[in-house]
Formats: sequence, structure tokens, C-alpha cells
Amino acid sequence: MQNKMFSPSEGFSQEGNPFSVTSCGRRRNDGSPLEKRKRKPDVRKTTKGKNRNFRTTKEGAGMTSKGVKAYRRKNPGSKLKTAVTGKVKPGSKAAKRRKSFCARSKGWTGERGKAARRRWKC
Repeated sequence: MQNKMFSPSEGFSQEGNPFSVTSCGRRRNDGSPLEKRKRKPDVRKTTKGKNRNFRTTKEGAGMTSKGVKAYRRKNPGSKLKTAVTGKVKPGSKAAKRRKSFCARSKGWTGERGKAARRRWKC
């Protein structure tokens, strides 16, 4: 019986390992490939019907308050809020939020973008 020494130039090859190998040769553990978990498909984002999360372009685009709540449920720690649509005091938090949104969305040229800017009163 011959004892074979490991040589670094040859490397160690592991046949049948289900985990993928990174460029440096380490195994990547992105969850066990042996257990394929079935995920629930995400609910379709829609602008029509009872359970809608977005407004139509005629209504001013953007998310509904129900849509914002659904988003925050899926993304804990999110600070997403609905549009500032009413009359606000100059210099208030809401006024600053509106000013910031209007500055960010200046280049929006699509139909939904323009509708959202109208809703925010940009």
C-alpha cells in the first residue's frame, strides 16, 4: 500500500459536491441545493381591482396607501411614505420632502412619471 502525499500544484478535486466553487476555490453556501424550498410567488403589482397597490396614470400614478403598507411589510425598516399631495406650510418636513422629490424626478419624461409629478404638485 502506497501513501500518496498531497501536492498543492495538483489541488484537491471533490467529485459530486453540490455547492459551487468561487474563483479562489472556496465553496459558496447560498443555501442548501439539496433542499429546494418552494417559494410563494410575489403578488402581481397591479393598478386595477380591489387589491391594487398602484394608482393609474389618470389618478396620478404612484402607490396607494395600501401598497405602501404592503411594501413596508415585505421590507422591514423601510421608511417609504405616500405622496405629499395636500397644502403644506413652507419649510415644513412635508414641504422639504416634496421639494426633494420634485428635484429628483425632474428628468422623468414617461407617462407615469409625469402623472406622479402632477400628483406631487411639482
